[in-house]
Amino acid sequence: MAVRLPTILGKAIDDTVRTLNEQSDEDKVKDLVGCIERMEDLMEDLQKNTKLRPIYDDGEADVPLWNKEIAKYFRGKDFMNAPWLFAEAYKYRRLHECFTMSKYWKDYDVFYRQKCETFSRSGQAVFELSTRFAEPFTPESESDPEKLQAAKKLLFLELTQVCLWGNSTDLSLLINMSEEDIKRLQSTGGEHLASTEANILGNDMHALWDVVAKMKNGRIDFVLDNAGFELYCDMVYADFLISSGICKEVRFHGKRFAWFVSDVTRQDFDWILQVSYYGHLFTGHSDNEMASLKKMAQRWKQYVAEGKWIYEAHPFWCSGYTFWDIKTEAPDLFLHLSESDLVLFKGDLNHRKLTYDCHAPPTTPFEVAIGPLASEPGTPPVVSLRTIKSDVVVGIPGEDAQRLDETEPGWKISGKYAVVLLSEGHKGEKVQLV
Repeated sequence: MAVRLPTILGKAIDDTVRTLNEQSDEDKVKDLVGCIERMEDLMEDLQKNTKLRPIYDDGEADVPLWNKEIAKYFRGKDFMNAPWLFAEAYKYRRLHECFTMSKYWKDYDVFYRQKCETFSRSGQAVFELSTRFAEPFTPESESDPEKLQAAKKLLFLELTQVCLWGNSTDLSLLINMSEEDIKRLQSTGGEHLASTEANILGNDMHALWDVVAKMKNGRIDFVLDNAGFELYCDMVYADFLISSGICKEVRFHGKRFAWFVSDVTRQDFDWILQVSYYGHLFTGHSDNEMASLKKMAQRWKQYVAEGKWIYEAHPFWCSGYTFWDIKTEAPDLFLHLSESDLVLFKGDLNHRKLTYDCHAPPTTPFEVAIGPLASEPGTPPVVSLRTIKSDVVVGIPGEDAQRLDETEPGWKISGKYAVVLLSEGHKGEKVQLV
């Protein structure tokens, strides 16, 4: 709160100043200067550790939601003594307010350039995947049902890991990555995945396969985390889920506005489709590699056109509430998710919100830690794919936690370890809304 958030905000101000210096229209210049002044006020509030004020009425529908939570739970709290999860989310909502109070810049994403530039340095890992998966998985090519199911399971387990470790490049945590760091984090080779599976401390991948194997033309929801390479991995995974016949519909849940630096917005979702198809982001790669990426992206764009891939951005995902409160604060979203056959929550922030960001013992069962999303009637199967980058750890053996506490004191924030945790939920039971 004292170091990283002001650093992130400083980079956001620098980005906005760069945009300001590209403008010629006086009205837009004056309007953007106002945005920068509000960002500077937010920086002062961070540095002086001021009390959390209500969100101004900027015309956004979530203002009552935020101000109710501030008044009910955090009256008189400041940036340093409010719970970290809420205070960090509040800072990003205040950053959004800097632009929603303007006339011309309401949808401006201060992190967009950073997300694009980081993805542009991910070419090696991007083409590792595109050259393998340019052609879709085709169940018709295998006549033996047992061999087909075995092949499907093998690919599913591999791509689940790709989707999991794609979370490594989180710009809000790794803000000074070199290109070599990115290549190392994003390696997707089979040998690399085999070695990193030992670092999945709570591993429900085979139980997850048992859930997925029963599906046929179902619906799977991704609650997205990071844009760029992680979103690309999510799309590769979703492509397989569609082409294999496991599901016929994937719903991607992103953010309505710039959030936690690298979280996915609609602009990020559309951009990655276009840049993958038109192929001028990556340099120094062969024609075959470029063609493989275009072929895969062409299929993805078709999924969107046919309604097989759907992007959604419910306001609740950008609130200060944890996911324990979905049913009470966003009953429409709870009902919507209850219709899914599987909801995949990606990344560290979503895991923190699933578990109420509580300091639970590491042996706490995942179903206990996520509360209502496991126990309420109508809850779908829920899985958390999370590389561990913060203190909340549940669903792992106590001896593993003790060993790592003794031998690797920073293991909970290193991103070296991960969990794939499943709750089977209560799908089919009648949802009871108060």
